Amino acid sequence: MNGPEALGILGAITILLTLFEMMRRHRLREKYAVIWFVLAIGALTVALAPSLLGSVSEFLGLQVPSNLVFFVASLVLLGLSLQHSYELGRGEERVRTLAEEVALLRLRLEEIEDRPADPDDPVHD
Repeated sequence: MNGPEALGILGAITILLTLFEMMRRHRLREKYAVIWFVLAIGALTVALAPSLLGSVSEFLGLQVPSNLVFFVASLVLLGLSLQHSYELGRGEERVRTLAEEVALLRLRLEEIEDRPADPDDPVHD
């Protein structure tokens, strides 16, 4: 085992340990944990069997295996960016809806507070 292989194995194991610790402490949601788990297992596989990367690269017609690594990494980053953009948009929509509901509730509360007290009204008991 040479230096780059050992570094790859160490990196993948560090990611897996960090992933499990973050999940244990509820710092990472499960859907993101699955993505990171797949990436860590992929990195571990490539570190343990570097010839596999060369074979896949050759099969795809790439001359340099590192080009495959950079291409896959770019796709992963693009996918994560799209996922986060989607969730950010959903979150913004939910915040806007909640803000509108709170504004309506405040308006209703002000109307109730400004209304003269009616002895028959159960709200003013």
